[in-house]
Amino acid sequence: MTFARLAATVCAVAIGTAAAAQDLPVIRAAVLQIGTVNWELTAIRENGFDTEHGFDLEVQGYADNAATRIAVEGGEADMAVADWIWVARQRAAGKDYVFIPYSKAVGALLVPEDSEAEDLTDMAGGKIGIAGGPLDKSWLILRAYAQQEYGMDLKAETEQVFGAPPLIFKSGLSGDYAGSINFWHFLAKMKAGGMRELVSVETAASELGLDPDTPLLGYYMKEDFIEAHPGIAQSFYNASRDVKDMLADDDGAWEAVRPQMNAKTDAQFEQLKADWLAGAPARGPVDAEAAGRLLALMAELGGEELVGEATTVPEGLFADVQ
Repeated sequence: MTFARLAATVCAVAIGTAAAAQDLPVIRAAVLQIGTVNWELTAIRENGFDTEHGFDLEVQGYADNAATRIAVEGGEADMAVADWIWVARQRAAGKDYVFIPYSKAVGALLVPEDSEAEDLTDMAGGKIGIAGGPLDKSWLILRAYAQQEYGMDLKAETEQVFGAPPLIFKSGLSGDYAGSINFWHFLAKMKAGGMRELVSVETAASELGLDPDTPLLGYYMKEDFIEAHPGIAQSFYNASRDVKDMLADDDGAWEAVRPQMNAKTDAQFEQLKADWLAGAPARGPVDAEAAGRLLALMAELGGEELVGEATTVPEGLFADVQ
């Protein structure tokens, strides 16, 4: 084969490959620039799990959650991340959002390393630092658990300090609170810093008759986007599962993710890795009946301010992924 013919062949293959890539549907994901979901999305792209499953993933970083939601609603993005209770609220209000499960990672109440607390009753009279606000779902579940197990009104018998996750992280490690509730990745770093878990939301949920395996966090897409690209929800879910399997089976795969994890020490890295893997839900669709029990509790404790018109799980909320 002459050089000219070889060059022409290589060029034709390259053009054909580019054309094939252009034919793939594109999923534009709107995410927080420093969000932990970037670990998974980066691994999907870098390992080619998107094209392997028949789509091209583009990741768009935003400064806050509100911006990611505006991007999806306004058509600037096709997918974002939220907990399914928020997605249910939007669907009940008329938006055609569909939830694809991602993580069951939930919070916990941690206490300082030298704390003598043995259960929630030992929080009485003390301060509890809580990331977010009074409608934080971990806080609501722990309140319900305290009432059921100990007849304790956790809200009335403690002082709550609500703040941004970094503030609760810093103050919790400094021993400013009797207990701290934070987002899962901050909790992982707090545990790495010596704090210990008094009670997990998973344990509290189980005792309340809820299913702790119900994924809370997930991706959401518009239903018309899914209908315009048949099979796209399952394809994306397959890529998400491939990443989870890879990271569970290959410690070396985490080295590519580590720069995004903001782990200051090996202890933080190992705890973040362990807790992320523990948050991976079982493969399959969300159990709508189990989800309904959680929604009913959230509606009881948080009211319309939390769930809006979603007093029951809206039909079509959960993607039928396998």
